[in-house]
This record gives sequence, structure tokens and C-alpha cells, in this order.
Amino acid sequence: MRITPLLLLGCLLAVGVPSIVSAQNDDLLFDKTSFAGWEGNLDWFRIENDSVVAGRLDQDIPRNEFLCTEQEFADFELTLEAKLVGDGKNAGIQFRSKRIPDHHEVIGYQCDMGWQGDKPIWGSLYDESRRRKFLAEGDTEKLRKEIAGKEFIPLKIRAQGKHIQIWVGSLKTVDYHEADDNIPQSGIIGLQIHSGPKCEAWYRNIRLKKL
Repeated sequence: MRITPLLLLGCLLAVGVPSIVSAQNDDLLFDKTSFAGWEGNLDWFRIENDSVVAGRLDQDIPRNEFLCTEQEFADFELTLEAKLVGDGKNAGIQFRSKRIPDHHEVIGYQCDMGWQGDKPIWGSLYDESRRRKFLAEGDTEKLRKEIAGKEFIPLKIRAQGKHIQIWVGSLKTVDYHEADDNIPQSGIIGLQIHSGPKCEAWYRNIRLKKL
């Protein structure tokens, strides 16, 4: 009997082997129409054009605000596209993070977005509210070329065990191994708007694949 690709797929499903589609385990974290599965101060977050929009262009941002998943994740690959509009030049994506009790801040890893002076920090790994420093950064000149002319910038975060990698477009900016055994290896995903001048951070096509 001639085995066609369609027949082979049917046989695999019949014996309980996952199909390629289900094996990807690639899910939209944001459904483009509601904040189902997310929590945060909705005075500073809205939905527009299938995107999460954080911040406003008519008001300075008094403090950091975060829209966070209700679910925690350990090993995953997260992809999304982001842009910054306005005078503010700082936002980021939290991961393996926690809400600080009775506080507006979170603690954990952040994939940074924006600029530090005239230096791009897109795709840098920052430790928010914990070590409060950059743990790894990309090559500045390569990063400038990668983001040049782009409105929405593609970002990918891969966390597996203590190995963390970040890409901005096709450029890998971070290849980091956590040496501290006390750092949690799971947590929430969070979308940040940083305190400061009037700014909007846009996030879209937010997808997560568990590893």
C-alpha cells in the first residue's frame, strides 16, 4: 500500500501521537479583544488595533505600571512585536516575575525596550526591582541597524532552565546563564509602561510556546 502524507498523519493521530500543530503548543496570550487572563491598572492600559496600548500621549506617567498574566510560566518561548510612541523612551516585557505585595511594582527579569540617552537598549536583559542592573546587553551598532526604519520591532524571549536568550528581529542580543540558584525559574509575563514623559508602548501578536 502506498503511504501518503495524509494517510501517515491519520495513522499517527489514531495511535495517539500529537500532530505537528498541537505539538507546537503555540498560543496567543492576548486575544486582541479583551484582557481575559490579564490583570493590572486599566487606567493605563487599553486595546486598540488588536494591540495592548500602555500609557497615554496627553499625560506624564507618574509611576511604572504593569499589565500581567494571571498564569505563571517556567520554560517558554515568547514572541511579540512592540513599538514606543511619544516623549518617553522606556518600557519592557517582564518574565519569570512576581507582583510585589501591596505595591505597584513587580520583581524579576525584563526584556528592555527603548533608549538610554542615545543608546538603544532594545532586547537588553534587566533585573527589575531585584539586582536593578542590566545582566546582558546586545551590540549597540548591530542593534541600531536591526531596528532602523522599523515601526513595530519583533522580539523573542526564550527561557529554558537557567538559560535565557533574547532576539531583536534576527539579532540575538542576550545569551545569559543564571548563576544564582535563588532566582525563581517561573513567574508571570508582564507588559510595562515606564514612569516619565508622555508615552505609549504598543504590544501586539503576543504568542507563547511552552517548552
